[in-house]
Amino acid sequence: MADAPTVKRPFFRRKKTCPFTGPKAPAIDWKDTKTLGRYISERGKIIPSRITAVSQKKQRELAKAIKRARFMGLMPYVQTEFEPRQSRPPQRREY
Repeated sequence: MADAPTVKRPFFRRKKTCPFTGPKAPAIDWKDTKTLGRYISERGKIIPSRITAVSQKKQRELAKAIKRARFMGLMPYVQTEFEPRQSRPPQRREY
């Protein structure tokens, strides 16, 4: 059986664990903007749990805390990266 084809095993993916479960896990608090900021994209959107590996129950709590922090003015709803356009003076039309 020296000529048997070698079977490649698929890429091993480690199972993700929720960062908010466990004995030393941080609590989800709407006042803790540093922790909540890790789960928001550069544009201000909430990052989905399939990327962050947060469990369904904790993702709901996290989204509620982010929305509450936004409402209280601790976090922005939208973050703009680019500078606003330079406003030009209005052009006069001649008829």
